[in-house]
Amino acid sequence: MARYGKRAHKSVERAMHKRKKGTLKSGKSGKPVKSRKQAVAIGLSEARRKGAKVPKKKTA
Repeated sequence: MARYGKRAHKSVERAMHKRKKGTLKSGKSGKPVKSRKQAVAIGLSEARRKGAKVPKKKTA
């Protein structure tokens, strides 16, 4: 069974494209995101907020 849904995939894909163009901004500071990992995290976070099938965040 798939861990991530199609909507989550689309959200991450969109975030990666925005990062590539330089238009993806981080939360509070609003600075442009340069890291691929950060772009994926932003995409998954947005997908989670929209109710897509995404596993819960891991907590320490």
